[in-house]
Amino acid sequence: MTIVTLPRPPAAHQFADDVRAGLTKPGQKELPSKYLYDALGSTLFDAITLLPEYGLTRADARLLQRHAREIATHIPAGTVVTELGSGNGRKTRWLLDALRKHGPLSYYPIEISSAALVSCEAELRDIESLSIVGVESEYLQGLAEVARRRGSAPMLVLFLGSTIGNFDAGADVRFLREVRRLLRPGDALLLGTDLIKPVPTLIDAYDDPRGVTAAFNLNLLGRINRELDGEFDLRRFEHVARFNPHTGSVEMHLRANEAQRVRIGACQLDVEFARDETIWTETSHKYTPSGITALAHNAGFEIRAQWSDGEWAFTNSLLLRES
Repeated sequence: MTIVTLPRPPAAHQFADDVRAGLTKPGQKELPSKYLYDALGSTLFDAITLLPEYGLTRADARLLQRHAREIATHIPAGTVVTELGSGNGRKTRWLLDALRKHGPLSYYPIEISSAALVSCEAELRDIESLSIVGVESEYLQGLAEVARRRGSAPMLVLFLGSTIGNFDAGADVRFLREVRRLLRPGDALLLGTDLIKPVPTLIDAYDDPRGVTAAFNLNLLGRINRELDGEFDLRRFEHVARFNPHTGSVEMHLRANEAQRVRIGACQLDVEFARDETIWTETSHKYTPSGITALAHNAGFEIRAQWSDGEWAFTNSLLLRES
């Protein structure tokens, strides 16, 4: 596999800048959710996907396994496939295998981690007639690179696992508009969206009784300690999952269980925490069927087809850019 690495700010510098900005933000302190996924965080998240309380990943995989051939009937031969946040590529295998039956297939996974790209290639390299070119980049920068490389071929963008739900209200539409801007008429986007469920079910999915999700969230403070010379005492913070009924989102926070000051050497920063003050680390928006329709329409797409899971409320939607 070839890996194309696009220019970005040095990772440590960007991490420090984002931590400084997030922890000095007036009102609610916050940290970008992408920093949850270092090597340890990614391993913990893989464990989360196996928990009985967290049905999202299994629902997404079931839909792709059951409906890959049907999805492929909507995609013309010769289409270039790219994926925003491929992870290990395991669930994408079903769709790639169905699509390559039309003929040789080019697949461009886009990830910010070269290790994730190597893992993806190892998972998928046995698929016949599949060419894999990894793009180490942020989503939109990587998509622009794939759009430049695809020539005259149509393109299918995969954005699975309900990652779109990690955007704040309104930011999901703006992001999809940027995706649309990089597509041509006839190109398609396969979008995964997790649907609204009873609040206890949602809370259990993001605050499991085994504490795996808590370890995943707290590891972000551990990462700051390891990479930015931070002095967080993880025993003085606790994981909290909340449902926000106004936004239809599950929010993950890290709550200080006592007043404290934390030094972060690489940021030249001392951060004051009041007792019960939180750091907001992730948003997971849950959609309604009408919300998916509105999201697609507002971003300039038409919904061509949808597939929904019967065990865990989750939907994959095939969106087309028509003009």
